[in-house]
Amino acid sequence: MHLDKAIINKTEQLQSSLIVGDDDGGKLFTPEEYEEYKRRVLPLRMKNRLYVSFGVPGGIDCKQIGPETQCFCEHRYKQHQTEFEVIPSERPIALQCKVSGCRCSSYNYIPQPGCAMVRCKCKHLPQDHSEAAGHLCKKCKVCSGFQSPYTCGCGRPSFEHRTLVETKQERLARGQPVGKDVPYAAMGGLTGFTSLLDGYLALQVLSEGNSCCFFI
Repeated sequence: MHLDKAIINKTEQLQSSLIVGDDDGGKLFTPEEYEEYKRRVLPLRMKNRLYVSFGVPGGIDCKQIGPETQCFCEHRYKQHQTEFEVIPSERPIALQCKVSGCRCSSYNYIPQPGCAMVRCKCKHLPQDHSEAAGHLCKKCKVCSGFQSPYTCGCGRPSFEHRTLVETKQERLARGQPVGKDVPYAAMGGLTGFTSLLDGYLALQVLSEGNSCCFFI
């Protein structure tokens, strides 16, 4: 009985963490604050969710961005502005980093094959470049901005890829899955288990008839 209650409490804590994200500032909401947060935030979150992916324009989505996916600035997607009361009309939609002192003006995914870090054409690492727009190298004067020749699983070089931020309607217009409307924070492009895979692997899984692995 005590074990069942502990499991229920853990499940509720996990659910709360997924919904609130970092919005509690590291201090748990009281039950009253949590209910008020859900009443105020969830309707807008369900309505204005933004889907974030990385791929070659016109091609497949090579990477779906989730809460913990790292940006060029080395901060996570969930540490950027991921929600708007009114979605901006300008494109691309800029998702600024919220970490104090960071100069990142918009979330920008950088591939990380295995434990390695991709390098720029100038041979320097991403952290050797500015996190500000343009990503100029801080170690050499020949680099006009970070461009990696790393070849993605789709067969195209990394520098041909773009981080795309889009609305549900825009994503549907591209013929891409949007999953179910969920209350969780900073979900980005995650719509199911297959979206955790690189794009070419997800296509392989779906082509083998395993399309039932959606979890949200």
